[in-house]
Amino acid sequence: MSRTVLITGANGTVSTALAKALEGSDVNLRALVRDASKAEGLHATEVFVGDLDDARSLPPAFEGVQDVWLLTPNGPRAPENNMNAVWAARQAGAERIVRLSVVGAAHDAPNRSGRLHALSDQETKQSGMSWTILRPHWFMQNLLNEAGDIAATGTFSQNMASARLGMIDVRDIAEVAARVLLDDPDRHHGETYTLTGPRSLTFDDVAGQLSLALGRSVTHLPVSDDAKRKTLLGYGVPSWIVDMLEEYAQAYASGWGDFTTGTVTDLLNRPPRDIADFVRDHTPAFN
Repeated sequence: MSRTVLITGANGTVSTALAKALEGSDVNLRALVRDASKAEGLHATEVFVGDLDDARSLPPAFEGVQDVWLLTPNGPRAPENNMNAVWAARQAGAERIVRLSVVGAAHDAPNRSGRLHALSDQETKQSGMSWTILRPHWFMQNLLNEAGDIAATGTFSQNMASARLGMIDVRDIAEVAARVLLDDPDRHHGETYTLTGPRSLTFDDVAGQLSLALGRSVTHLPVSDDAKRKTLLGYGVPSWIVDMLEEYAQAYASGWGDFTTGTVTDLLNRPPRDIADFVRDHTPAFN
């Protein structure tokens, strides 16, 4: 009998890629969205409206679900959101949670996101259900936030100095999640997978790959934390998120993100996508 998979955060970057990765498989895909008007185009057979902020809105979406893809939004209420979802899953008799955490999640992580996710990771482990936790590195898709500047000026700015990051393509995260969800629950129960790309990269390395793909010069311009903060606040990014991103930037600048793992290769039997693959596949966005 086909299993029902509930995808939370269904409009998000990773969840959207996951739904696409599961398309055509023998699972019943159910999407949880906060706004019904944004459900069009989702790769799901069922769509439920609910909000992880509101525990009372969740039971209908979780009823009859065997597997939960649990993605909580960044913010100070993230542990509450996870708690609400875990409780709804337990009450509905769900069998498995595959949770999207963050790289380096720990109670002593140098950023608030990592510390908050560590709380939710621990709660998920104690849920009584089968569980798998994914901890991906910095998303290559974050570079799409710089596409406007790259197209207009041939430059982009980050406040991470010469940091090296084992950045990963979101499509690889999604394909790992799909692999876990399609396998028998016992195979990945109790596993925490740290996912990276194939090599650590500086943003100068990224600029070089963009230059090659676009056939014109692209330059990375390092900026201060204050300059990046001003830019993000000017775009309307909430101050809590700006503070969180600054904490990540400072950690990365200290060398905290300079590592890779072989986990994607082990799980997918192929190497993860390189930055050259990402840039080639997204070239139109930077023109």
